[in-house]
Amino acid sequence: MTRTARALMLGSALMTLAVPAIASAQATGASPMQVHAMAQQPALNLSAYGEVKVAPDQATINFGVVTEAATAQEAMTQNAQQMTRVVAALRRAGIAERDIQTSGLNLSAQYDYQQNEPPKLRGYQAQNRVTVVINDLSKVGATADAVVTAGVNQIDGIAFGLKDAKAAEDQARQLAVRALQDKARLYAQALGVQLGGVRSLTEGGGFTPEPPRPMYARAMAMDAGGASTPVSAGELTVRIDISGTYDIGR
Repeated sequence: MTRTARALMLGSALMTLAVPAIASAQATGASPMQVHAMAQQPALNLSAYGEVKVAPDQATINFGVVTEAATAQEAMTQNAQQMTRVVAALRRAGIAERDIQTSGLNLSAQYDYQQNEPPKLRGYQAQNRVTVVINDLSKVGATADAVVTAGVNQIDGIAFGLKDAKAAEDQARQLAVRALQDKARLYAQALGVQLGGVRSLTEGGGFTPEPPRPMYARAMAMDAGGASTPVSAGELTVRIDISGTYDIGR
């Protein structure tokens, strides 16, 4: 037999063996290729936060004028007259027009209720609520006194805030990253592993204005000594939360 004939016979035999193997793999739905899964690299998942205290530089006061009268028109007219005086008092106190915003206007019927009797209309109540932003904290107490003198008979509360919270947030971010790095190094040392780079980093938190605190209107805007209503601004807390994933190796 010639060398060429032997080569052809060998090739035919190899093809005969391969065809059943491929057919068997197709019949069972299995792939004839072998896939090797790579093990996920170990990592540290940690979280930390940075927090700073900062003095507020802005205050927001919510207050209103409430009037009652026998008719709806009379209640609204009285309310408008008092609110006009209140707005004028705010202007005299140095509050800009852009910092005065109507936050609510309501008119409702008022009834008297007695047992076993139908409700009896007593009159109407008008409410006009205003939100005022004060950018000079030294004027907060005097402004509250001025609006009460002008006709305000409800003060819902006062909230302190920041005109621009970015500087405080950036400082909190730096503190949060330092805390995260320190924690990562501590864990790596305790585990006896090498600390790698940061795989991912996420942030949460930030400055959130506080809810209004109760602030009660006084019957008299100024006391006998002529001092304005005392208001303490205190401090605000700005907090940034972060989470990071670090690669580690043996």
